[in-house]
Amino acid sequence: MLDLVDTHAHLDDRSFDGDRSAMFGRASEAGVRRWIVPAIDRGNWEAIEVLCASREGAFPAYGLHPLMTDAHREEHLAELPAWLEGHGAVAVGEIGLDFYVEGLDPARQRDVFVRQLGIAREHDLPVIVHARRAFEETIHTLRRFKGLRGVVHSFSGSEEQARQLFDLGFHLGIGGPVTYERANRIRRVVAAMPLEWLLLETDAPDQPCAHHRGERNEPAFMTDVLETIVSLRGESAEAIATATTANAIKLFKL
Repeated sequence: MLDLVDTHAHLDDRSFDGDRSAMFGRASEAGVRRWIVPAIDRGNWEAIEVLCASREGAFPAYGLHPLMTDAHREEHLAELPAWLEGHGAVAVGEIGLDFYVEGLDPARQRDVFVRQLGIAREHDLPVIVHARRAFEETIHTLRRFKGLRGVVHSFSGSEEQARQLFDLGFHLGIGGPVTYERANRIRRVVAAMPLEWLLLETDAPDQPCAHHRGERNEPAFMTDVLETIVSLRGESAEAIATATTANAIKLFKL
């Protein structure tokens, strides 16, 4: 039986309100029995805490997502350290930079990102990083925080960018996009990368696998990601499951 960790799943999302218990059951049947649940803004920290407290194997991460930049306030950043200390956090996230979506203030994104990286280092917690159209700047920023560890979720960069992240002690979160046949760049990265830096994820309810295109994504579908990686690397499902689960346990101290 597989033992997998979904290292990025927004399981507090309202799309799961009607069948959340059944969703967890399907995940467990598929061998996905632990989940990291990252926040997006101050407004869902309580919901994530309650969800993770009520479900064995679910672990919270608290942070301020770049896509929600307009909603972030100074008091939210001020509250973050206390939440990390007293509410079971295994990481700071989801945080980062997004230069793809128009209308988001880049300067404000940078400020919020850098300050959260500092908070994570102060609390000796890993970070869950969102980087879209921002890989070079993200890597440059991470270099400023020696000793910080974490994962770049939904990695879509180049092989060289991946190597730079490994050198910084960062993992790559790989999910649904790798299952699409035309995803040549990320498939090359996954085929060649050291297994010690690989983490599996879904980003549920977003980024469904090719076989579930157009559907709500959920952790049970992560076996499709695993099967694709098996075919790309020529290794057994058991070997990849064992390694990626060990990576997640070590990074997040599960």
